[in-house]
Amino acid sequence: MFNEQRQTQRKLLKVKAVVVVDGFSPVTVKTVDVGANGMCILSPDPIQVGANAQLRFDLFVDGGMTTIDVRSKASYCILSHGAFKIGFSFLNLNLSGMTQLAKFLK
Repeated sequence: MFNEQRQTQRKLLKVKAVVVVDGFSPVTVKTVDVGANGMCILSPDPIQVGANAQLRFDLFVDGGMTTIDVRSKASYCILSHGAFKIGFSFLNLNLSGMTQLAKFLK
C-alpha cells in the first residue's frame, strides 16, 4: 500500500514541464500537482527513485507567466494508466521561486 509522503498541501497544476535527469537528455512531461516542497509529474518513461534532476515549469502568477527552474530528487515512481507518475522533492528552490510558488499556492 502506498503511504502519503507529502508534508505540505498540493495544488493541481496541469502544464508541460521539462525534466533533465543527471546524465540524460531533457524530456517533456506533464505536471499533475505542485506544493511548496515538491511536485508530481507524468512521464512516458520511469525515473529511478533517488535520481537527481532539474525541473523547469511555468506558473501563472500575478497576471503573468513565471518560470520555476529547480534541482529536485525523485521520491517515488509508479506506473499509472500507461504513464509513470513520479514525485519530486525540491532540493534548493531559490528565493524568487519560493516567492512565486507561494503566491501560486494561495
